[in-house]
Amino acid sequence: MLERNYQAKLIKKIKSIFPDCIVLKNDAAYIQGIPDLIVLNGERWASLEVKTSPSANAQPNQKYYVNKMNGMSFSSFIYPENEAEVLDELQRTLQP
Repeated sequence: MLERNYQAKLIKKIKSIFPDCIVLKNDAAYIQGIPDLIVLNGERWASLEVKTSPSANAQPNQKYYVNKMNGMSFSSFIYPENEAEVLDELQRTLQP
């Protein structure tokens, strides 16, 4: 599965969980390593770095930004094998 295909399905799932949220796709060329998605829901936010598998290579700075943003709100690598757990944590983080 291509990452962009998984990412598109994931965005649909997130929007079904949070119908009023805004999902932003970040430009990898702007800040190298910034997570792929920012999810805005009311006054809360999260970021997700989308991968197709747990063994997919992380690009330089991706771990740094995921860790930094996780300290600010919630951020995680997400792939099919951990999707349920990450979406569960995302719900706990973004619910008022």
